[in-house]
Amino acid sequence: MANTHSLVLFLLLFPILQSSSPSVAASPSHHRYHIGDHIPFFVNKVGPFNNPSETYEYYDLPFCQPDPIVRKKESLGEVLNGDRLCNALYDFKFREDKISETLCQKRFNVDELASLREAIKRDYYLQFYLDELPFWGFIGKLEEDTWSPASAGGGTKYYLFTHLQFHLLYNGDQVIQVNAFGDPNHAIDITNDVHLDVQFTYSVTWNATTLHFQNRMDRYSRASLLPMYRQLHWFSFINSTIIILLLLALLALLYTRHLNTDLKKFSNANEEDKEVGWKSIHAHVFRHPPNSSLLFALVGTGTQLLILLFVLLFLALTGTLHPYNRGGLLNYLVLLYALSTVIAGYSSASFYGQFVGNGWERNVCIAAILYAGPVFVVASILNIIAISYGATTALPFGSIVVILVIFVFIAIPLLVFGGVVGYRFRIEFQGPSSSSTKKYPREIQQLAWYRRTPFQMFIGGLVPFSAIVLQLHQVYASMWGYKIYTLSSILFVTFITAIVIIALVNIGLTYIQLSVEDHEWWWRSVLCGGSTAIFMFVYSIYFYVRSNMSGLLQLSFFIGYNACLCYAFFLTFGAISFRVSLLFVRHIYHSVKRE
Repeated sequence: MANTHSLVLFLLLFPILQSSSPSVAASPSHHRYHIGDHIPFFVNKVGPFNNPSETYEYYDLPFCQPDPIVRKKESLGEVLNGDRLCNALYDFKFREDKISETLCQKRFNVDELASLREAIKRDYYLQFYLDELPFWGFIGKLEEDTWSPASAGGGTKYYLFTHLQFHLLYNGDQVIQVNAFGDPNHAIDITNDVHLDVQFTYSVTWNATTLHFQNRMDRYSRASLLPMYRQLHWFSFINSTIIILLLLALLALLYTRHLNTDLKKFSNANEEDKEVGWKSIHAHVFRHPPNSSLLFALVGTGTQLLILLFVLLFLALTGTLHPYNRGGLLNYLVLLYALSTVIAGYSSASFYGQFVGNGWERNVCIAAILYAGPVFVVASILNIIAISYGATTALPFGSIVVILVIFVFIAIPLLVFGGVVGYRFRIEFQGPSSSSTKKYPREIQQLAWYRRTPFQMFIGGLVPFSAIVLQLHQVYASMWGYKIYTLSSILFVTFITAIVIIALVNIGLTYIQLSVEDHEWWWRSVLCGGSTAIFMFVYSIYFYVRSNMSGLLQLSFFIGYNACLCYAFFLTFGAISFRVSLLFVRHIYHSVKRE
């Protein structure tokens, strides 16, 4: 009996003892190894260094290939990111050095040498992964011989690196850092079109370091933490704070000196004198606008994208969304977009039911395609271009099917469900004005140029853009370069700052519009708020012109995906501006009613 009790006690305590033990079994899944253990290594892709979207499979170039080539199973996010991981002939064993290990003996023909020369000319890089650490190398080097004439063998020389040196750092039983260098002392001239026999070799050296495993990714974001970049982040924050304070002061002045004065004047004046200024359009200001289905679908979709951005930033702040996780952001983006469509359906149908009434089904259908439709068209065009180039950014058929299944069987049902709930539980809108909305709209007088929509869009977009432009540059450098953006807290503060500035600016613009007896504020509030995204897109064009990117593939991907991104921000900022303007209009006319 005692033995039985001891056995039961051991079985109960064994999992606890195992979980509390400080030692972890050595395995690739735990990133811990014994001396001599094999370390997972994959080759990923190649491409021009200046064109991050133009990437090709590693073995599209005539490198040493294993037999057979085994592709790593990848997530949807990795596929969307253009990753194509495969096995290789390189062999890495934990803390075992290798000196001039032979990789393969290869004979190049004229066409293969031509493809290698083109790759060297365009500064192709190689991307590898070892123990889930990304690192890069180059194929060769280009030299210009300006002293010898071309007839004497001078001119441009192409050299192919035949020996790669891998330098690895370890701490205890974990890999901390890896670098790859092409040895210029083992470079052969491939300038001439001749058949060439080449032996490829590599070396591996291990050295100890005191850097801890949890900090091994810091080197990839080190450029963002240099003093210059720290000063830029602080300058951006101070600039945004000053703009917010100035806007608050202007709005406080507007409210105390103008709005309160108007309310007092309306309450003390005769009945004939009350119908002036923004008070005179109380019977028209809550008239539902033209194209209401499109407007409220836009507000619903913008609200969905706003919640989606907040969730992504929250996941980044809590460390759930790790910036170094291959395809992690795109995985979350696809899944969260599908799940958040319920918000778009609810918001659009709720607004439509309040102001218009019947016909909410058409409104929800517009919300379904308002953002997904243009993105699908752009992605299809880009995918055709990528397929024509043979680039890894082209989506395979299986991934396209997965995305369509997610959209059809998750996103659309949730959108319809949100629309049903939003319409059924809508709250009937009651305008706070002192009289009901009149049947025919009031004619709007001719406005000066600085009171019209284009100029208000310019002001409504320029002020918020000036507060976020520095952070926007860092985001573009991460999206279209090789920096990894890790300052999610600063990005979150910048996003909140942009929302506050957009809200304050559009309150002022809405009041200015109403004060000249212009009651068509609905669409204008959306356009003025969303115009910040137009400035963002124009700045992206400036970023491209100042960069070294080139070629149709890179240009199309840059324009296409930036257009989709800025369109998402147009919907998001437009929805914010509309909601803030609606609250402001209801507040001031409710104050008039109390008077």
